[in-house]
Amino acid sequence: MTKENTCEASQLPEKDTPKTSASATLKYASDAHQWAARLLAAALTLEDFGGWAARLTARERASLAYAALRSLEPEQAEMTAATVLRAAGAPMPPFLRGMEEARFWASLANRAELKAFALASFEAMAPHDQTAFLRHISEIEVAA
Repeated sequence: MTKENTCEASQLPEKDTPKTSASATLKYASDAHQWAARLLAAALTLEDFGGWAARLTARERASLAYAALRSLEPEQAEMTAATVLRAAGAPMPPFLRGMEEARFWASLANRAELKAFALASFEAMAPHDQTAFLRHISEIEVAA
């Protein structure tokens, strides 16, 4: 806390109500935090959540996200995080065109899903298929 944000108890109202407490907090908050608080209040009121956190640092936004997720039931937190991270879930079994459907699923998957399914798929391949796959990947690297 910076010196300009500190205050003595004598400066705060005697009777602390939620409204006076919030006012005192905002009085000593940084300009960026005051701006973000006003935008967050507007976002909650208008249900418009785009861009309100633009003046916060990545660490501050992460702290808000952490606090919000911790306040939810585990199942709600998981569903919320999966939505934000664009989780695609498990790929569906191919119906007609396996490669086309695999590429479509991969376009929806997040980084963790891609890595998990790529490794699991590679490990499940027969040794000769693993060798062919590694040769194919090496050819792609050379071409790139």
